[in-house]
This record gives sequence, C-alpha cells and structure tokens, in this order.
Amino acid sequence: MKVPIDLTVNGERYELEVEPRETLVELLRERLHLTGTKEGCGTGDCGTCIVLVEGVPVNSCLVLAVDIKGRQVLTIEGLAGEGGLHPLQESFLEKGAVQCGFCTPAMLMSGKALLDRVPGAGEEEIKSALSGVLCRCGSYKKIVEAVKAAGEKMGGKR
Repeated sequence: MKVPIDLTVNGERYELEVEPRETLVELLRERLHLTGTKEGCGTGDCGTCIVLVEGVPVNSCLVLAVDIKGRQVLTIEGLAGEGGLHPLQESFLEKGAVQCGFCTPAMLMSGKALLDRVPGAGEEEIKSALSGVLCRCGSYKKIVEAVKAAGEKMGGKR
C-alpha cells in the first residue's frame, strides 16, 4: 500500500506516493531521476549517498522516503546556483579533489553542511565532517584542502 508524501527537493515541491520500504536514495535516483546521489553499500557504511535534509547530512540509503514527508532535501544537483558553481565545487576543481567522482557528491554535501555551520572550519573540523564518506581513490588530502579553500572563499577565514 503506497503512502502519500510531499517534500521539497532542490527547491522544487513534489507530491508522490511511495512504498513504505522505499528509501530516499531510491526515490531520488529512480523516481526523480536525480542520479548525482550515489548508492554504494546500501548499509550506511560508505557515505556516498549523503544528501542534506533540512541542512543536515544524512545517508539517504538508510532513510525511508515516508520519513521525509514535508521536509526539504538538497542534493548535488541543487548545489550550484543560477550564477554558476558553488564555491565548494569551484574549489574541488581548482584543488584537483575530483578523481573518479563517485564520492564527490557526498563530500560536497558534507562540506556544505559544515561550512554552513562553521564557515571558517579548520582542518580537524573538516576531517571530522567528511569522515563518514569513503573515498575509494584516497584523495582525502586534496578534498580537505578544497573544503578549506571554499570556506576561505566564502569569507570564513580563521
């Protein structure tokens, strides 16, 4: 039996019927065709499915779509503004923090959540905020540098 929900994704409101067991990552990828969010392990261990729900990073493979009723979700597709790339995206490109790209959306979303809370985040805060995302390429140093540079671009110098 499907359950009606409403939610806002990347600023767009949706009214849908979902299966009680349907996860948020399934809803995003299969129903809304927002494939930037990746599903890696399906158990919350790798973090590649992280999106922001009300500004908080969540593993979308662990969250049921019915539990997102009435809430706001931001995915990688909604990160860039009309004026161009988000400073985090720019910094990832500038610092060479993108290799295979599988973890990149989750790293960006985790970085955004941190910089929204702590604009001048230091290296240890950045490492902690990104610790839930597994980078299979081992680009952690460049990713941390990119988040730090983005924070500085956004006016959060320490």
